[in-house]
Amino acid sequence: MGELIPIAAILMVFGIPMLAIWTKHRKEMMQMQANTTAEKAAQYAASNKELEDRVRVLERIVTDGGYDVATQIEALRDTRRVEERLEDQRDTSRN
Repeated sequence: MGELIPIAAILMVFGIPMLAIWTKHRKEMMQMQANTTAEKAAQYAASNKELEDRVRVLERIVTDGGYDVATQIEALRDTRRVEERLEDQRDTSRN
C-alpha cells in the first residue's frame, strides 16, 4: 500500500497540469468553431437578403407589366428570326 502513494503523487503532479492544458485547448477549439459558425451564418444571411431583394424586383417587374413582358420577349425572338433570315439571304446573294 505504501508503494502506491508515490505513484499516485506522480500521476497527480503530471496529470493535473495535462488535464488543465487539454481543457484550455478544448475550450479554444470550441470558441474557434463557434466563430466560424457565426461567420457562416452571417454570410448566409447576407446572401439570403440579396436574393430576397432580387425576388422583390422581379415580382415588381412581373406585377407592373407582367403580361407585357411575355409579349416583349416574343417580339424580340421574332425580330431576331427576321434578322437571321435577312442575313442568310444576304449571304446567299453574295455567293
